[in-house]
Amino acid sequence: MTTRGVLYVHSAPRALCPHVEWAIAGVLGTRVNLDWIRQPAAPGTWRSEFSWQGQPGTASKLASALRGWHLLRFEVTAEPCLTAEGERYSCTPDLGIFHAVTGIHGDILIPEDRLRAALQRSQRGETDLEADLNKLLGKPWDDELEPFRYAGEGAPVRWLHQVV
Repeated sequence: MTTRGVLYVHSAPRALCPHVEWAIAGVLGTRVNLDWIRQPAAPGTWRSEFSWQGQPGTASKLASALRGWHLLRFEVTAEPCLTAEGERYSCTPDLGIFHAVTGIHGDILIPEDRLRAALQRSQRGETDLEADLNKLLGKPWDDELEPFRYAGEGAPVRWLHQVV
């Protein structure tokens, strides 16, 4: 069973670009040469995106391979398939990594125990319920990444397939 997804490298310093390619190649098991273009939302950085196909869990492996570089902004998505829900990972230098399970239409699926915990924290006065829900939905990551997403409109996309 395979799934497919997209990796968006929203911004990376030029010196980091080959390391990103090597990390992706290590996950996909094939040589990777991305088409890098300047990222106008952060002068001096570069962006790239490509679609991939692989086994369920590939998105988490890509996110894990890339999460260690502090100056990198990226997102990885995976479509749901017969054996796995979809996934979305977002990462920024300031916020770190965000993970969400997504349904067939791309909606974020929040487990009920996380919703109950947010409600209980709010009822005890420890947190604000709206802020907790926004965090569960990834809103802080979306807010920070939105200018980088718009800067990538019209960027070339390359399909890569995992070698099994």
